[in-house]
Amino acid sequence: MGITRTDIFSEEQNHLATVLKALAHPARIAILQYIIKQNACICNDLVNELGLAQATISQHLKELKNIGIIKGNIEGASICYCINEVVWKEIKIELNLFFVDNVKIEKCC
Repeated sequence: MGITRTDIFSEEQNHLATVLKALAHPARIAILQYIIKQNACICNDLVNELGLAQATISQHLKELKNIGIIKGNIEGASICYCINEVVWKEIKIELNLFFVDNVKIEKCC
């Protein structure tokens, strides 16, 4: 696989691409939806809720934590996760700006 030329794109383009790549898995979307639905920090509920192996869920949580959309606290042997509201709002703004332009094609090939 070739090297991606991120240096030719703006910081905003690179950041949005990184965020979208991290969100581009149905398990990660399901994890975020579950955390949001709980309206609180969750601890060790995801294995039973999603039916995925703990190692798989841990990898998905790591990717979400890398972009900052979730944050976690270690409490004894368990780690509790919740949505990082500041990052959530930032991503929401970025996506809204990305989709702000209306697309109207007069003629398409």
